[in-house]
Amino acid sequence: QVQLVESGGGLVQSGGSLRVSCAASGSIFSIYGMGWYRQAPGKQRELVAAITSGGTTNYADSVKGRFTISRDNAKNTVYLQMNSLKPEDTAVYYCNADIVGLRRGVPGRDDYWGQGIQVTVSS
Repeated sequence: QVQLVESGGGLVQSGGSLRVSCAASGSIFSIYGMGWYRQAPGKQRELVAAITSGGTTNYADSVKGRFTISRDNAKNTVYLQMNSLKPEDTAVYYCNADIVGLRRGVPGRDDYWGQGIQVTVSS
């Protein structure tokens, strides 16, 4: 079974920094795009940042210049470095990955999500 596990969230003061990580594990053949989404209370889930297998990145306008997404393909891990955090960055952050792996013994390509990790920025 393929799964994504996030780590590194928590509480930080406004202006501070935090790094969240997401490791994919299980019977994985390859990983294409990886990304981070977030969902604040009462709001829809939104894309924060994404990175292709080749390293091309894409960011939401609200985080450009403050957040950096990166990945370690050897470790099947994606990171999100968050600097100059603001209270409006408070949300549950979800990892997402497009993975070719085994599901019930059958190879296939699917979209996987982590369980979510809380990031809280105090003012």
